[in-house]
Amino acid sequence: MKYLIIIASLPILVLSSLTAQDTPTVSSVNSDPVVTMISINGTISPTTTNYINRGIRIAKEQGAECLIIQLDTPGGLLESTKNIVQSFLDSDDMPIVVYVAPEGARAASAGTFITMASHIAVMAPTTTIGAASPVQMGGGQSDTVMQKKIFNYSESFIESIANRRNRNAEWARSAVRDGKSITAEKALEINVIDYITDNKDELLTLIDEEIINGDTLQTQKATINNVPPNLAEKFLGFIIRPEVMLILTMIAIYGIIGEVTNPGAIVPGVAGIIALILVLYASAAMPINIAGFALIGLAIILFIAEAFTPTFGILIAGGAVSFFLGALMLFQDLPKSMELSWAWLIPATILTTLFFLWIVTEGIRVQFSNNHTGKESMIGKRAEVVDDIDDSTGRIFIQGEYWNAKSKHSITKGEICEIKNIEGLTITVEPISESE
Repeated sequence: MKYLIIIASLPILVLSSLTAQDTPTVSSVNSDPVVTMISINGTISPTTTNYINRGIRIAKEQGAECLIIQLDTPGGLLESTKNIVQSFLDSDDMPIVVYVAPEGARAASAGTFITMASHIAVMAPTTTIGAASPVQMGGGQSDTVMQKKIFNYSESFIESIANRRNRNAEWARSAVRDGKSITAEKALEINVIDYITDNKDELLTLIDEEIINGDTLQTQKATINNVPPNLAEKFLGFIIRPEVMLILTMIAIYGIIGEVTNPGAIVPGVAGIIALILVLYASAAMPINIAGFALIGLAIILFIAEAFTPTFGILIAGGAVSFFLGALMLFQDLPKSMELSWAWLIPATILTTLFFLWIVTEGIRVQFSNNHTGKESMIGKRAEVVDDIDDSTGRIFIQGEYWNAKSKHSITKGEICEIKNIEGLTITVEPISESE
């Protein structure tokens, strides 16, 4: 038991070790000012929230002048955005600088909220900010009343952020209400951001001597410590991708069904359970549509039912449609940047259909078919009578063996009989008429 506990703990120890390696440290001997920096490139998700919170914590541990977040995002989840903004607003002892870069980057949708919530907002030339519609941030389609509520909440939310940071609240509301997007130059002109620069060294010079919550930043000669995502954040960011979640769902289905139809195979069952756990873990972090899971479950039921019902493929076709719609609906509540493309949906549907049509159907039929080995496999077969048979004596020859036989009817030597039952070493048979 002791060794099992040690083995089970190894992944945790390795993960902790790698996580610790990803966390930079600063020598206490170094008296130069320090700036901590993290980079976000992609959709705003729960992984992003964890990464930013860890960056804030490390910046405090390093005694950094501020935390710089280099941002380039098309948007993301509303819930994750709220959590990040709240972390910014609560970070009175650690100034947050959001730097939309490199050139050509964007702070769209959720990125607008995050940029405006920072203590200092900076953009590189040729970058854009805006298009903060809650539909883009949350994905999916809502009814009119619910959509209106979400819009009203989002407008109030971004207005409160803008007022808290003394930024242009009117434009902030229009970014939500009308989906407006502007360039960095325009953003600086109308007081949406504070500075424009195309390099980090100039950024440190621009924010030097800025007073944040009564503290003066000393960043001109600061050393930048980059904090990359750790192994746990990379892993979570990987498995919450819709295409990865779809693949894990398929592995879970194939593995569990494969183990059921082939008891003792072990590998399919273990792989299926691990994949299922990962899917459930990722689902807890993402707004997954429950109706999609229900349709996928219905598809599995239809596929299995085809093995027992001679519908000539009708249930298989219904299962394929149900699986496709379920996979499509599964991620419909995600923003457009996280939607699952048809290039994944169609092959996954075809592969799943073929799997159940070929492997599962045949496997289940084998499980419930007649015995093919042992004495029971002879029931229903025909044998030659070698000694006259009556209700107590007689013999037959079948599969290279002589068996004692009895019957309610008299059967003479040389005739053919059918085996009906086996009791011990005696077989009960019945005669076969000449017409048969």
